[in-house]
Amino acid sequence: MKLEGNIVDVENKRIFKGEITFVDGKITGIIEKDCEANHYILPAFVDAHIHIESSMLVPSEFAKIAVKHGTVATVSDPHEIANVLGVRGVEFMIENGKQTPFKFNFGAPSCVPATSFESSGAIINSDDIKALMANPEIKYLAEMMNYPGVLFDDAEVLKKIEWAKHFNKPIDGHAPGLRGNDISKYIAAGISTDHECFTYEEALEKLQKGMKVIIREGSAAKNFEALIDLLPEHYKNMMFCSDDKHPDDLLLGHINQLCARAVANGIDVFKVLQAACINPVKHYNLEVGLLNEGDAADFIVIEDLKQFKTLQTYIDGKLVFDNGVSNIKSVDFEILNNFNTNKKVVADFKFESNTTLRLRSGQAKIRVIECLDGELITNEIIADALIDNGNLISNTETDILKMTVVNRYNPDSNLDDKPAMAFIKNFGLKEGAIASSVGHDSHNIIAVGVSDEAICKAVNVLIEHKGGICAVSDTETKVVPLPVAGIMSDKDAETIGQQYAELDKIAKQLGSQLHAPYMSLSFMALLVIPALKLSDKGLFNGSTFQFTSLEVS
Repeated sequence: MKLEGNIVDVENKRIFKGEITFVDGKITGIIEKDCEANHYILPAFVDAHIHIESSMLVPSEFAKIAVKHGTVATVSDPHEIANVLGVRGVEFMIENGKQTPFKFNFGAPSCVPATSFESSGAIINSDDIKALMANPEIKYLAEMMNYPGVLFDDAEVLKKIEWAKHFNKPIDGHAPGLRGNDISKYIAAGISTDHECFTYEEALEKLQKGMKVIIREGSAAKNFEALIDLLPEHYKNMMFCSDDKHPDDLLLGHINQLCARAVANGIDVFKVLQAACINPVKHYNLEVGLLNEGDAADFIVIEDLKQFKTLQTYIDGKLVFDNGVSNIKSVDFEILNNFNTNKKVVADFKFESNTTLRLRSGQAKIRVIECLDGELITNEIIADALIDNGNLISNTETDILKMTVVNRYNPDSNLDDKPAMAFIKNFGLKEGAIASSVGHDSHNIIAVGVSDEAICKAVNVLIEHKGGICAVSDTETKVVPLPVAGIMSDKDAETIGQQYAELDKIAKQLGSQLHAPYMSLSFMALLVIPALKLSDKGLFNGSTFQFTSLEVS
């Protein structure tokens, strides 16, 4: 088969009119040739770090949409489903993805559970990592979130790292805010990337010390603006990723959007494409073609080098997207889950104020999680508590709302754990509650609301459906079920994307001003990112890596 157009040779920084010949999935020839075509042919996009589960789609459904935006491969950490189902969940992702031509590249989740300070559905130990690393389908050791374990030479953490080295596979990092001697030791352990940088200075230090920095722009965490000015000088050591991409956002675009923004910022297009197409393939040793003779015929045809609108996508010479239509088909799959907890009552969500502390200070003071829009990090603030009959309650006037995390893995349904309680600022709800069983990283139920009654109602809706996201008000209940591990849908992207967009709209009608309230909510239980978060076991200080009290003396 032959294809003509303006061929973009990224690595040699040249564009020429020519013809590509490909046979049996391989490029057999690239020649310069005059032609009438005005479109551009270039290597395809690769998302250098993503949790497919965050799209609420199984891999095969994710692939159907990603190819529309010129993405042919992902570096995928199945950490989310692994926290629910362990190695069995990783195997599910691999097998489902293999039923499509899309090139998923899964890693071995290094931190399941992410910490010992929360309840998860499974454990992946160093022996499991050894077995996964031996599997050729596993391309790397996924993000080492337990950076304290690296810094303090935790034996189990170091064993996992050593198995990755033994099998000569890259090790991904996760070190938000880590600087100085700490980041030097983290890198010295063999960890080669970080997608958690949120300041220019932090990313620059990591680049100077030999790390690859991945610019993240997802549905919740958005670091593009903070880091993009590093790309012109450090383009050989930078990549683009989504990390977490909700379905409605995925329908609109993917890595192509970051390329368009970077070019609009005046960055040389070849440097942008080096980060978007070339670097992930080389760093992770991916079996993805780079538009050279002998490579797999993986490439895209785009309208121009400004908006990067995809016209066609080829994977191994197969036309998987053409003229607005994805040729990747839905596949049948078994629905797996792990959800076991009883319904709650309103009294479960009461939190009685400490009388002694209140009398000593004259007024109850509480630690509050300050949610930052577009960031995974939070602040810790101290605020006055609102108390009703001794119960700490939400205060909609100051936007300090009650929040809960409920263990959904209790093996004995007669011995349910009491929900953990905290307070959070910036969700802005004036009515009702929102809840989700997508609660990074253990995926317990997480909810925030204006009253104990609303919170209880939202939590019970998710228990009834064994997973999902929901919004409740005095008059309405809306839920999007997520039956696959309680974090993914069994529907296609258009269906789940529309349902999610409707729920997002309801959350904003209830008062939330956050760009992506459900995505932000899902990270409020992510203990490995400072400063203050909530697990099913209690309020947690991510800076000191220990539990802390809700009330302040």
